[in-house]
Amino acid sequence: MNQITANLHELWPRIERAGGGRNITLVAVSKTHPLATVIEAYRAGLRHFGENRAPEGNDKAAGFADWLANQPAAEPAGWHFIGHIQSRQAGQVLEGGYSLIHSVDSLKLAQRIDRLIGEHNLPPAAILLQCNVSGEDTKSGFQLHRWQADPAQLAAFLAEVEQAAALKNVTINGLMTMAPWFDDAELARPTFKSLARLQQQLQSERPDINWQHLSMGMTDDFEVALQEGATIVRIGRAIFGERHYT
Repeated sequence: MNQITANLHELWPRIERAGGGRNITLVAVSKTHPLATVIEAYRAGLRHFGENRAPEGNDKAAGFADWLANQPAAEPAGWHFIGHIQSRQAGQVLEGGYSLIHSVDSLKLAQRIDRLIGEHNLPPAAILLQCNVSGEDTKSGFQLHRWQADPAQLAAFLAEVEQAAALKNVTINGLMTMAPWFDDAELARPTFKSLARLQQQLQSERPDINWQHLSMGMTDDFEVALQEGATIVRIGRAIFGERHYT
């Protein structure tokens, strides 16, 4: 048994327990790991991979597609873009053909993605709205750290949601957040709980939009995130080990 397979044998039961038997999407964060490692992970049963830099992710996804095309009766894999997107980099991300873009952190970015898709006749993009519900300065996202106590902050976000939902080439599929890092994962629970409550609020306010996904939780805190309702967890180190930097 190789190391990735061994890691997954330990990881899947933890996901199952914390997720309460719900259908959870495990996104294997393959950033900095080579294509050969992604292929190894695919052979171990993984079907979703996450990248945070478009040049690396696009090349890896293309190389993987070439490899997969030569495998008989192979299941497809989904590629997720999980990194911060500067406005000028949006075109590069779209070139990668990602099945889900987790990190749309402003209305301006959603509008730019929509415009580029229209201009270049690209497939529509499925997106998550990245929300900063912790208030941490280093985190990107729609500013929603006071949304439960400040009706104006929630109203401003709902107005932006309305504009994003009206875009022709972009489809909202839910929310994403990143919790602050703590030695004790339990301290991340308020962040995850806040995003789950925000999802419920949005489902009430805009039931016409598909809010199905909550992308939250990584190697150090995914169990707490799942307990609070995550449908997607983004896990790298617990699958691949430490990152390989060049």
